[in-house]
Amino acid sequence: MFENTAHTDQFARNNLPPAAQWPEFSFDLPELQYPRQLNCAVELLDRHVDNGNGDRTVFLTPNATWTYGELQAATNRIAHVLTEDLGMVPGNRVMLRSANNPLAIAVWFAVIKAGGIAVTTMQLLRAGEIGEILDKAEVGLAVCDEHLVEEMRKAVVGNRFCRRVLLFNGSGEGDGAELERLMADKPATFDAVQTSCDDVAMIAPTSGTTGKAKATMHFHRDVMAICDCFPRSIMQVQPDDIFVGSPPIAFTFGLGGEVLFPMRFGAASVLLEAAPPAVLLENIERFGVTTCFTAPTAYKRMLDDRQPGSLNSLHTCVSAGEHLPKPVSDAWYEATGIRIIDGIGSTEMLHIFISAAGDDIRPGSTGRAIPGYEAQIVDDDMKPLPPGEIGRLAVRGPTGCRYLADERQKVYVRDGWNLTGDAYWQDEDGYFWFHSRTDDMIISSGYNISGPEVEEALLDHPAVAETAVVGIPDEARGMLVKAAVVLNPGVEPSDATVAMLQDHVKQTIAPYKYPRVVEFMQALPRTETGKVQRFRLTERV
Repeated sequence: MFENTAHTDQFARNNLPPAAQWPEFSFDLPELQYPRQLNCAVELLDRHVDNGNGDRTVFLTPNATWTYGELQAATNRIAHVLTEDLGMVPGNRVMLRSANNPLAIAVWFAVIKAGGIAVTTMQLLRAGEIGEILDKAEVGLAVCDEHLVEEMRKAVVGNRFCRRVLLFNGSGEGDGAELERLMADKPATFDAVQTSCDDVAMIAPTSGTTGKAKATMHFHRDVMAICDCFPRSIMQVQPDDIFVGSPPIAFTFGLGGEVLFPMRFGAASVLLEAAPPAVLLENIERFGVTTCFTAPTAYKRMLDDRQPGSLNSLHTCVSAGEHLPKPVSDAWYEATGIRIIDGIGSTEMLHIFISAAGDDIRPGSTGRAIPGYEAQIVDDDMKPLPPGEIGRLAVRGPTGCRYLADERQKVYVRDGWNLTGDAYWQDEDGYFWFHSRTDDMIISSGYNISGPEVEEALLDHPAVAETAVVGIPDEARGMLVKAAVVLNPGVEPSDATVAMLQDHVKQTIAPYKYPRVVEFMQALPRTETGKVQRFRLTERV
């Protein structure tokens, strides 16, 4: 392994977990037999142009249309900028911060085509969170949408790794469109770096349950494998399909559903910089979208807000990020005649590994292990449990967890299996049914939120003496972030105090993590040994 690596900067290779801590991988499907040399940017983009499909539409936006040929030309010009003007060498990590737009996708492909490693981050992250990722991945270069520059610039102040922030998508004044100016005179051709199939192509940050960022490393073959498993076997994508979705590409759910999957099959995607349910509805109708990727809460909202005929173009709807409740599945089917394809994936696994489609869907169940993967329910000792018993979900296949220099690798991977942090049970027919999380992760509207991270932000406020953060059920969002707060003497509990603490959290960490429910208490419920009894906080809604 690695003897054919193209990476001259071997940071990623040197910080992979020891091979003994890797999950077991399987590549039994014919589609997963990749060549030793593989650059996923070439396979997903150049292949279409080389086959004479450069004039096919790849991206639609409310203001522009891009073809595969135009995306290739922009990608190649940016690759020249990265390597010639900025000195990027194969194996360097490049952070990308942007909303979903064609030029951002061109940057992503350019980094990978030039042999680099793309590190894409959520738009709403604050400077401290960005800085953690810069440090963890030792990122030397960031390419940032001008609209997100404020937190980016704060993050790089004093950072010992990030030497340059290159801005794009600006007004043309100042340095906000520096990338566009640099790429204007570059050639529209670029010889892709001949990476190995097991060179790292991307590092995907993910929140840990402790609030300390983790980073998962995925190879070029991993990027291709998710394209050749879920969409090929469950979705049956056609070249004339048009995709749309709400997740940002920093979510691997969004990267797959809005970029990688349609491009693997020569299809098109509508890119939206912000995609709340009302905007999704509008653009589904405007562009004749056939395939939608979003969370259960968005499907429910679209049902409530739809106009007659506004969803008629759809034939495939995919849900992930949180459990799809049976009532939402049934209501969508009654209104549209389409059964939502539910699925579970993770950043560690890169994309969906359990799902079902068409007549195989059992509403309320996530589905069965898709071709290429296997899954089972195990107890705490990794012993398989019989049907009907609740246990830990374990999965393995062509993708799996490889944390960047992180001791938590030994927690996520055991005995060759990936443990996702979910409690499930399996029926006699092999269908998996969600029960709960097995860790402290709060999943709200598809966002993963670490309770301890919110606690740390609250404790940073001088009004707070103690706090404990939990997730509580919510029909609209799946879960809500709830904070139980003990105030310092002299601070009165009030609506104004709630608003003050919520605003403080929004300014400290990504705003979507703020506690929507705040309960003031005289003391937190604790055991005799002093541990907070979090289950008692979830009972007090």
